Amino acid sequence: MGATLDYARLYGIGSSSGSSILDILYGTSQQTSPSRAVQSLQFAEVNETREVALTAKQPQVARDIATFKAAVASAKDPKSLLSNRTVLKVLLTANGLGSQASYTALAQKALLSDLSDNTSVANTLTDTGWKTLAKTLDFHNSGLSVIQDKNTIDAIANGYAEQMWRDSLESTTPGLSHALTFRAEASGMTTAAQILGNEAARDVVTTALGIPPQIAYQELPAQEKAITDNLDIGKLKNPKFVDSLLVRYMIAKATSASTSSTDTLVSLAAEARGLVV
Repeated sequence: MGATLDYARLYGIGSSSGSSILDILYGTSQQTSPSRAVQSLQFAEVNETREVALTAKQPQVARDIATFKAAVASAKDPKSLLSNRTVLKVLLTANGLGSQASYTALAQKALLSDLSDNTSVANTLTDTGWKTLAKTLDFHNSGLSVIQDKNTIDAIANGYAEQMWRDSLESTTPGLSHALTFRAEASGMTTAAQILGNEAARDVVTTALGIPPQIAYQELPAQEKAITDNLDIGKLKNPKFVDSLLVRYMIAKATSASTSSTDTLVSLAAEARGLVV
């Protein structure tokens, strides 16, 4: 996709006919077109600060954050702090590891790892997010001093509210949460291993490039080759290239969701015909 692409025409913004380039290409209506998904990404970015602040005030989110802050303030040592399920929920969710929050033993071993030991848990896990978080919090060397710093606490609390907001977006626009995360982190990715070890990046890149999900069952070198054969990773430092990749990703997600919805309706209609006496 060219860098000089007119995004107004692409999305159908201001079009008297209400049709965008994407609508024409994919034969969709303005109400259900993939272009609407891309517009949602733009809208979410513009309104992110306000929406995150509102999410932080939601009762459950506010309770989780309050519990986290109280536990951090009263903690005696890192291991006991990491045994608190709400603390893990907030901490891991804020750092892109929310799906692992129920694995208390794994979280403790990974985050308490001695990173100078190549055999430590954080150094051996495929998801590099564990190593990054262990390095940031430095429990092994610094105890609670880093996590009890006010700036760290505030960053984690805000990160939790932000991720909860992003998760809520998925119910209306599939892929939007990962798209936002990828756009923010793409420029710092320099290897296929980093992409594969980041849930959002892995989803965006493999979906946009049409790499099948079954790649996950292959050995890591084969997975990395599938990425490097189809993507010049150095281009991720170019915001316009990242935008073009995200357009492809959002189109694929919107099209997949539309197809799934259609299949469900067809299935329900078939069942309904079977019920006619």
